[in-house]
Amino acid sequence: MMAGSTGLLLLLLVVQPWAGAAAAQEAVVCAGAACYTAHRVKLSADDAQLRCSKKGGNLATVKSEEEALHVQGALAQLLPPGAPLAERMGRFWIGLQRDKGKCLDSNLPLKGFSWVGGGADTSYTNWHKEAKNSCTSKRCVSLMLDLSTPALASRLSRWTEGPCGSSRFSGSSIEGFVCKFSFKGMCRPLTLGGPGQVNYTTPFQATSSSLQAVPFASMANVACGDGDESWQHYFLCKEKAPDVFDWDSSGPLCVSPKFSCDFNNGGCQQDCFEGGEGSFRCGCRPGFRLLDDLVTCAPRNPCSSSPCGGGSTCVPGPLGKDFMCHCPPGYRLGSTQQDCVDMDECQGAPCAQECVNALGGFRCECWVGYEPGGPREGACVDVDECAPSHSPCAQGCTNTDGSFYCFCEEGYVLAGEDGTQCVDVDECAGPQGGLCDSLCFNTEGSFRCGCLPGWELSPDGVSCTGGLTSLGPTAGPPQGEDTGNGEGRLVSFAATSSPTRDNPEGASTVAPAARRPSLPDSAPISLAPPDMLDPSGSPGVWMEASTHHPTATTGREASAGEDFTAKQSDDGTDGQKLLLFYILGTVVAILFLLALALGLLVYRKRRAKREEKEKKPQSAADSYAWVPERPESRAMENPYSPTPGTDC
Repeated sequence: MMAGSTGLLLLLLVVQPWAGAAAAQEAVVCAGAACYTAHRVKLSADDAQLRCSKKGGNLATVKSEEEALHVQGALAQLLPPGAPLAERMGRFWIGLQRDKGKCLDSNLPLKGFSWVGGGADTSYTNWHKEAKNSCTSKRCVSLMLDLSTPALASRLSRWTEGPCGSSRFSGSSIEGFVCKFSFKGMCRPLTLGGPGQVNYTTPFQATSSSLQAVPFASMANVACGDGDESWQHYFLCKEKAPDVFDWDSSGPLCVSPKFSCDFNNGGCQQDCFEGGEGSFRCGCRPGFRLLDDLVTCAPRNPCSSSPCGGGSTCVPGPLGKDFMCHCPPGYRLGSTQQDCVDMDECQGAPCAQECVNALGGFRCECWVGYEPGGPREGACVDVDECAPSHSPCAQGCTNTDGSFYCFCEEGYVLAGEDGTQCVDVDECAGPQGGLCDSLCFNTEGSFRCGCLPGWELSPDGVSCTGGLTSLGPTAGPPQGEDTGNGEGRLVSFAATSSPTRDNPEGASTVAPAARRPSLPDSAPISLAPPDMLDPSGSPGVWMEASTHHPTATTGREASAGEDFTAKQSDDGTDGQKLLLFYILGTVVAILFLLALALGLLVYRKRRAKREEKEKKPQSAADSYAWVPERPESRAMENPYSPTPGTDC
């Protein structure tokens, strides 16, 4: 018996230092519906996960900033302020891993990593630097903790990824790991009405005396007494009603008549009322009621104090002991579970093209070039920008999926900043102008070739032929009668216009010319086109033909050939008449000038003769004139004798 007692004592002496060291290497924080434990033990990521799973948990998740604060609190307890500087820095495993063969995905917040305990991809991240793109080995994430200064301690730990280690992991870079345990509910901490101490033992075998929330199924060991007398009580956290968790005890604990309400307010939450002989009881303020534990107070209507904010609605819980906050559609509860924050519905891609999130909802929009469609057309349909009612193009328009483009007819090119307008192409200024032998006239969308006076445009519409034109009167039909196909053609000087047996209609017969016009092809021409001439003028001696291209005749031009020939004939006749009028007028003006010059010449000659006579000297004999001689017989006769010839 003595030997057994000695062995038990030696065993206790050995175990006590180890138990103290183990306690110093672990810390626990409980909040919400989970507890987090921090362990300062160097293990590989797989071994750390195995250690957590044996106790009913997993390596910790850090899915929100609130959860990151809880993990930071556990690590801060593990590394107390009085510890050496080297011990207040280190890296700790969390449950974020990427399996072998799975590569980095930079487009995702978690970069292709996933939580060990499962769950969807989360938006919260706190990466220290870009993860390494490696698919050949398993990669694990750890927290970089630095509590060496107060400024660094206020910052949340950064994430860094690296190799997960092996079963023989003993490297110095990873100092420990963090576990997470989830529960269906929590009990409030026990309060003492007198001297004593409470120690909680959790289902995951963690022991603490300073929990802010005690997980369901935890054991509380209450040791009461001031040293002279002591006694112990054990309590269990139970679920007394759906979602209602409390201890199987009532009234203040460790009550002592020596202290009454003077010690910790008698353990009461609000008011403590003393009775006789050191007794006391707990009470509540107006609007509150005392719960079954005879210590805690709760509002008579848990929603009377409007605990829910941010647009949420308060809903009392069972028996009026608790409440829940509900959010309207489009919102969700925030981290405090007592206010509402907007829900981003666009993360689920509910729209066909563009989704715009709004407070409490969202709206779908279409891209440029699309518009909302009907029930049978789909969410967004293409807009026909080329519709006649609102086409932006000056001439041709082609609709495309979500857009359009403009084009121009032959003889025009696109212009304008937006490429919707068409401007005429000056074919006479470009290479096409060289197709004309003589004259080239630009028209709207096309061009025409013409010839110099005395030349006629050939049927090909490009070359010029002809000779001298006869300006004398013709014996053709009178004006106004049908002249056949001779009207509108060039009349040369070698042509005869009198009717013949072969040409009864008096059409002009043109002698072929053997040479081209003397004007170069590129000479600038300022003559007005036939459209500007007076149709009542004299027949012209030149004409022009309108065509897009002499050798490229479209179907539309062929169908309008007769109208074009008639118009060409009319234009040629008007030009010939007007040109003949100009020639006759010029001849009259020249004759008038010649007559004037001749009259002036005669006048000057007469004046010169007159001046010459005035300058010649005169004699006395210049005033006399010689009388012609008469026969003497005539002189002797008396012209007054009544009987001439009988006087003696």
